[in-house]
Amino acid sequence: MKLALLSDIHANLHALEACLSDAAGRGATQYAFLGDLVGYGAQPSAVMDCVMALAAQGAWVIRGNHDEASARPTADTTRADTAGAAWTHAQLSPAQLSFLGNLPLTRRESSTLLVHASAHEPQRWHYVESPREAEMSLEAAGRGVTHVFGGHVHHQRLFYRGAGQGLMAFDPTPGVAVPVPAHRQWLATVGSVGQPRDGHCEAMYTLFDVSELQLTFLRVPYDHLAAAQAIRSAGLPVSNADRLAIGR
Repeated sequence: MKLALLSDIHANLHALEACLSDAAGRGATQYAFLGDLVGYGAQPSAVMDCVMALAAQGAWVIRGNHDEASARPTADTTRADTAGAAWTHAQLSPAQLSFLGNLPLTRRESSTLLVHASAHEPQRWHYVESPREAEMSLEAAGRGVTHVFGGHVHHQRLFYRGAGQGLMAFDPTPGVAVPVPAHRQWLATVGSVGQPRDGHCEAMYTLFDVSELQLTFLRVPYDHLAAAQAIRSAGLPVSNADRLAIGR
């Protein structure tokens, strides 16, 4: 099985379609969406239609902080995930809102755990950016879990337990398969489909070859100018559009 891991789409249909097309061309047979389907971008309804159709075919979907905020918006607009939540909420149908609001925080499949942020207190949306934070997530994942996959940080990175007790960090090269054997523990942040923040505009996703135990971090060109124009046309903050070109 080849598992396509997609996170932080952020209502960017152009990026999502590019990643799905690339994954299909690489032989993906299963899809997992690791949260933040919506937020920031201008096409939440179209993205939801796409993800819900794939979920009906067996794709796995978990909840992100922007999904939660958009399903149940509050008056608090000081956080990034709540600032545009009311706008997104108004764009979605009752069925789409119900889907978002009922998504699980985690999903375990065999020895693999899917989570948006950290398996340590997943409802609090901790960022996993350091070996210590990755270790806390792995420890919380439970017995028998060898691979934890998440998003939230909008970067692609791999953490693993080396010969010692502590975790080590590895910055992958896009397109190069990395062996992730089950005798070690691994945690990967799979990147952001719709809003990369590493200084590059290409969309991100990750492909996990479950049979070969190999992980390939991927970058996919897409029409980021069209995605940015959709944001401007919708009247959303111009900064949401500008950042797509610079990857910040």
